[in-house]
Order: sequence, then C-alpha cells, then structure tokens
Amino acid sequence: MEVKEPLFEYVSPHITTDVVCGESKSILKNIDDEKFDLIITSPPYNIGKSYEVKQSIEQYLGTQKEIISELVRVLSRQGSICWQVGNYVDKGEVFPLDIYYYQIFKTLGLRLRNRIIWHFGHGLHASNRFSGRYETILWFTKSDEYIFNLDNVRVPSKYPGKLHFKGDKKGLPSGNPLGKNPSDIWEIVAQDWENELWNIPNVKSNHPEKTEHPCQFPVELVERCVLALTNTKSWVLDPFAGVGSTLLAALKNERHSMGIEKESNYCAIAEQRIKDLKDGRLKIRPINKPIHIPSANDKVAKIPGEWKSENGLKPNTLFEI
Repeated sequence: MEVKEPLFEYVSPHITTDVVCGESKSILKNIDDEKFDLIITSPPYNIGKSYEVKQSIEQYLGTQKEIISELVRVLSRQGSICWQVGNYVDKGEVFPLDIYYYQIFKTLGLRLRNRIIWHFGHGLHASNRFSGRYETILWFTKSDEYIFNLDNVRVPSKYPGKLHFKGDKKGLPSGNPLGKNPSDIWEIVAQDWENELWNIPNVKSNHPEKTEHPCQFPVELVERCVLALTNTKSWVLDPFAGVGSTLLAALKNERHSMGIEKESNYCAIAEQRIKDLKDGRLKIRPINKPIHIPSANDKVAKIPGEWKSENGLKPNTLFEI
C-alpha cells in the first residue's frame, strides 16, 4: 500500500488545497469543464442533521440530481465519482440511498464499476430493526478509459507461494508479486491482509481524527480511492467537504484538491486541519493500523455484575458482536 504518513517533509509546497465556503450548486457553475480526475464525497443523507433541512425523498433527490449534473460536467473523461451513502429513514422505514442514486448517475451516462461495502464495527443502535453497520460507495466512471492504479492498493496474498498447475506457466508463481486485488467489501485493517476485507472504523468519540462534525468520514476511506483512481498531481473534488478529510487524503498523497462546504465553522476546521497536517501536528489514523480487540481482562469486556446476578451469566464471558 503506497501511503505516506503525515510527516512535514512529505507535504509538497507545490500542491494546491482549496477550501471554498459556499453552496455547491452555485460554486460548481464557475468551475471549468473536466477539471477533476476524482470526485469523492459523502452527501447529506436528508436525516435532519444540523447542517441540512429535511425534505421529502423526492425533493431531496431532485436537488441532488441538479448538483450531480454539474459534477459530471467538471469530471474529466478519465475520471471517477465515488459517492458514499447510507440510508434515509422516514417513520421507521429504510430507503437505501445507493439504489436511488444509481438511477440518477445512470441517467446522466455514467458507468458503475463497483458497489463497495464499507463495514464498521460501531454505528447507530436500533430497537425496532437490526443495528446498521455498513454504508456503500458507488464508484462510477465517465468513460471506459479511466484511471485505475490497482498496484497502489494491492494487499498481500494469502498464498504467495501458490503455483500454476498446468499450461505454459506450470510450476511458476500464479499470483502477482505486488499482492492481490482487494475485494469490494471494505472492512479495512487487521484481517485485511489475510481475508481481503477492508475494515475502516468510522469516526466516533475516541477516534484520533474526531472533530465536531457529526458524520465525519475517516481519511483512510478516502485514501484508498485517491491512490487507486488518480495520478500524482491529479485534481480531486469534494462538493460536500465537511471538515476536509478528502483534502487531507489528497494533500498527503500529492494530489491537488478542492473542497466546497456551506457551513463556515466546518470550513474553519478544515483549514486548521490542513495547516496542522503541513506542520506535522495532525493526528490521522494510519491506514494499516489494527483495530483494537479487548482482552478478557479488560473491564469493557467483562459482564457487569448487575447482569450476572440478574441473568445468571458466567463471569468474564465475552460477547461476540
């Protein structure tokens, strides 16, 4: 995995990183055609967060289609759009947004290359349905000739010594010396390198990247896409930039970037995070850091005494969740 840790000497002074505070719909109209090789974002989910006004699903998708039309215009012929979404919930009914968005992108002529599942271990709890533990990334391209640097994101093979058993290559290694192609289920880290699952923890209270943004996505989630779908010095756009995670992923890997964000406080946080990255002070979760698994002796792994007395559970039993 060709990822650089956030050290001062790795941040090139020749890389442009722009935070533009304003509405995407109006700002995009002033951007040149085909400027960006990658557009990656997590749009508002229309669930009533502080930075959005909840609309009907029809109104919400209509507004999004107007913005996506502009995004397709500013996307290069060799470019990709990665659209990371979860679910819209209305009166307890779940509307899977990736299904609705697929129709929009397809109508605008884009081609779906992967529907990537991002799995995380902690999320919103529920009482009337199962707790949600995944979101999706729709990866679209504008044409059939697109940037795809697979070697940048290969993972080590589980069986590197496996050989061809027949044909002209019989007896020779059958894999790629740089590793294998990751799967389309991203669980990023820990067992990544053995099970093809990319297990990226979402940004919760104890995550080193946590800011005041309620739906912040992790830098390493963006980095995988930046490394695979752009070249050095490519331009990357996030039209709903939040606190700048996309810009950080681009900057630390020598890609130019622009982020558009309508909330001024988030723009200020993004600017500060960029400055901290350049100064070598920003905390970013390393892309291959294993996820912590508590031991049997950790307090959080033990059954509370109240539960044991009420239910007759054995002490120190670990729940597998």
